Amino acid sequence: MNREKRLTIGDVADLLHKEFPSVTISKLRFLESEGLIHPPRTPSGYRSYREVDVERVRYILRQQRDHFLPLKVIKSKLSAWERGEEPTMSPPAGPPPETYFAASQTTMDNEELARSAGVTVGLVEELLRHGVLETSSGDGVGEFTDEDLAVVQAAHRLIGHGLEARHLRGIRLAANREVDLFRQLVGPLLRHASPASRQQAAEILADVAQAAREMQEALVRSELRETLGR
Repeated sequence: MNREKRLTIGDVADLLHKEFPSVTISKLRFLESEGLIHPPRTPSGYRSYREVDVERVRYILRQQRDHFLPLKVIKSKLSAWERGEEPTMSPPAGPPPETYFAASQTTMDNEELARSAGVTVGLVEELLRHGVLETSSGDGVGEFTDEDLAVVQAAHRLIGHGLEARHLRGIRLAANREVDLFRQLVGPLLRHASPASRQQAAEILADVAQAAREMQEALVRSELRETLGR
């Protein structure tokens, strides 16, 4: 009967060095001290890595290198896998960032924005006053984009049902909190400032933004269905 080949900690460091040049014996000992790996010990107390232990180390190092995940998050993912809670299928891919973040180069001032949205300039000014719209200029005159046009059009619909501009401030604040959360998610990637890391950040942001929108819509629809007794 063939016995599984076991490796010493030095063997593992040498084996992984080509893919992960920064891996060292000290690094492997640190991962063990943090509870991420659990290599068995020989009767004499030496670490004896099995193939599954090596693959676990490789997974951890890839998560750090490719996704910049902190060890705390990696440990949580490993624990979920050990409990059988790891997803059995990957979620669908999000939209291409080139499509999701595509924007027109055309900008509009207050009057052009109002005219395009079919509202009064007064409504645009009211949305600015309550922080639903934002402009970088101090005189209240902005260079508005297609996204701002969509905000004004949606606000017009909501106000038409009896809400006021001040009520919509909460929607804006919720969006800002969501953006802050997503920025934290890709912060490590953006700090590397390489084209590859920025592209990966764009892919993640497009995916999580769409997923969050779908999640919010499902939650709101479910709650409103209960309100209607359906």
